[in-house]
Amino acid sequence: MKAEGWLFAVMTVFFAVTGLVYGFWAREPAGKAILTVAFLMSGLVALFWFVQHQRLGGGRAQDRKEAEIAEAAGPVGFFPARSGYPVLAAVGVTVFALGLVFARWLIVLGALVLALAVAGFIFQYRDHDAG
Repeated sequence: MKAEGWLFAVMTVFFAVTGLVYGFWAREPAGKAILTVAFLMSGLVALFWFVQHQRLGGGRAQDRKEAEIAEAAGPVGFFPARSGYPVLAAVGVTVFALGLVFARWLIVLGALVLALAVAGFIFQYRDHDAG
């Protein structure tokens, strides 16, 4: 997870430098906002990977230079077969966006559908034995 953390850290630095240069020369706010959000999102993902690396103590074979290929053999993890929650989340975001344009009650409806989808994502496999 160390390599993933460094990849996103480099992206964070890229977006920071690009955002500063763009913010200095450009006069429109949309590009500044997009680069700021890209900087924050890549920084969040980099922080996540570095924290995961610290929590696991570099236990993955991919994170050690002296590791052998055979050390990474075996089950990788649990990958769910299918889920309807991505579609439900897309419907929720769509209804929410339509509510921003047409009616406030659609915002509430879209937020509720989106909350159900996020809860479904979180609790869908809560009883699954990961180990």
